[in-house]
Amino acid sequence: MARPLDRLPKAHLHLHFTGSMRHATLIELAEKHGVHLPDALVREWPPRLRATDERGWFRFQRLYDIARSVLRRPEDVQRLLREAAEDEAREGSRWLEIQVDPSGYAQWFGGLTSTLELILDAADRASKDTGVGIAVIVAANRTRHPLDARTLARLAVQYVGKGVVGFGLSNDERRGRARDFDHAFRIAKRAGLLAVPHGGELLGPSSVRECVEDLQADRVGHGVRAAESPWLMERLAERQIACEVCPLSNVSLGVAQRPEDVPLRRLFDAGVPIALGADDPLLFGARLLPQYELARQVYGFSDAELAEMARQSIRASAAPDSVKKELLAEVDAWLASPPEPVSPAEAVPAAPSQAEPVPAEPAAAGPAPGGSPVPAPAPGLMAQPA
Repeated sequence: MARPLDRLPKAHLHLHFTGSMRHATLIELAEKHGVHLPDALVREWPPRLRATDERGWFRFQRLYDIARSVLRRPEDVQRLLREAAEDEAREGSRWLEIQVDPSGYAQWFGGLTSTLELILDAADRASKDTGVGIAVIVAANRTRHPLDARTLARLAVQYVGKGVVGFGLSNDERRGRARDFDHAFRIAKRAGLLAVPHGGELLGPSSVRECVEDLQADRVGHGVRAAESPWLMERLAERQIACEVCPLSNVSLGVAQRPEDVPLRRLFDAGVPIALGADDPLLFGARLLPQYELARQVYGFSDAELAEMARQSIRASAAPDSVKKELLAEVDAWLASPPEPVSPAEAVPAAPSQAEPVPAEPAAAGPAPGGSPVPAPAPGLMAQPA
């Protein structure tokens, strides 16, 4: 007996734009626009990925770029966001913050500004059609020059109050340190945008620390490697900086060998706020609900703990206070409802298979603010107890 997780109100704060696309939509749009898809996106989907080495990350990024290339017309963007919102509603997600780098689509839609306006319009329409609140996070690419990030930050600032709620930093941590982008984040923060950089996925605690100390992060995308530093977990808990944990993504990319090795329970028990995310369902084959099912079935979260994690996602969001209040009340109502028989649909989600997972490359150890040492990370999360 358990309460249905698809009825648990929640916020989804870690979802990438192209990565939110339905697989069937990818196939259909590729055929429509004459885009050749590799077998990894067709017959062998979801692809076998391993991104803890440079070559593996390049393959992951290449597949993402190919998928992005099927979005050629405004109606494709409208469809993507409408379907993403429908999927969120089906899984009990009531608020979505979707992350996008407009420069990746600008060639098809007339430049950065017109691309962002198209996405914001599509998000508004999808929200009205489905009842799911949708906001946009403009994300810079850390493999590009920090000046490009400043351009995107200034663009994002122009749409504060018009659908843009945050500024992010994504792609391979090993190719762009967080602190190199501090100027762009200062621009965003001064305008009231949330700072939501990725960190602690492919690199260790020092990557998370840079996001927190140098970029003044309000949330950290992934952040799981913070579990290797008790000092850092204490810092995140003290400041209530949420980690957007995407367990099945971590397994798919080889950051962790098995779902059990993702330190979700350790972070939660340390008081670090958690917002479960799906990252890129198009490439990993799992949306938001399986992440919650995993928390229940693999990590042993009780319904009370699952409700608290849903509350944490809502509190960490940029949703208006009135929306947060309403959703928090609905979470309380969910927890007060009687348990029901568990349906077969809520079985343990299948973990992506991995061929020879490779530990993430260690980050350099360094002194923490105040003189407390932050240890160098262990060789990958696989060595850590669940």
